[in-house]
Amino acid sequence: MSSRAADVVRLLTVRGETLAVAESLTGGMVAAALTAVPGASKAFRGSVTAYATELKQELLGVDGELLAARGAVDPQVAAQMAAGVRAALGADWGIATTGVAGPEPQDGQPVGTVFVAVEGPFGAAQGCADGGKVEALRLNGDRAEIRMESVRSVLALLLRELASEQTGNERAQDTERNGGF
Repeated sequence: MSSRAADVVRLLTVRGETLAVAESLTGGMVAAALTAVPGASKAFRGSVTAYATELKQELLGVDGELLAARGAVDPQVAAQMAAGVRAALGADWGIATTGVAGPEPQDGQPVGTVFVAVEGPFGAAQGCADGGKVEALRLNGDRAEIRMESVRSVLALLLRELASEQTGNERAQDTERNGGF
C-alpha cells in the first residue's frame, strides 16, 4: 500500500468527500493503489479504465473533435477525463491519467509524455475557470517505471489540491473570526 494512497483515503474520509478515477496508461493501477488501503470504500466511488481512445469520448465525455485533432495524449483530454469521471460516478473529486508508457510513441508524443489531472469542488476563488488542474510530466524509465511514476504523480497532485483547498478554507475561517472579509 502506498503512503500517498493512504493519505488520500484518510483526507477524503475525514472531509466526507469522495473520489473517482479515470485511467488510460495506468490501466487500473491508481484504483488498485487506492483500494489496497483499508477503509477505502468510505471515499473511493470507482474508476473507469478507458484505454481505447474512443472510450474516452463514449464513457467519459471527452470532446470527440479534441481527440481527433490532438489524440488522447493531451492536457485538455486529461482535464476532460477527470471532469467526466467525476460527473459519471458522482464524486466530489475526479483524477485522471493519460500518456505514453511505451515502447513506441503515440499521437506524435514521445515515450514518457504523461498528463495527470484533478477536478474538484474548487470554485471561482481558486482562480481556475474550469475548476481543474493538469500537470505535464516528462518521465524516464521503462514502461513499468513510467506507469508507476504516473500513479505516484496523480496521487501527489490530488494531495496538493486537497491541502491547498484546506489551507484556503482555514484562511477564510480565520478571516471571518477576526472580523475581515
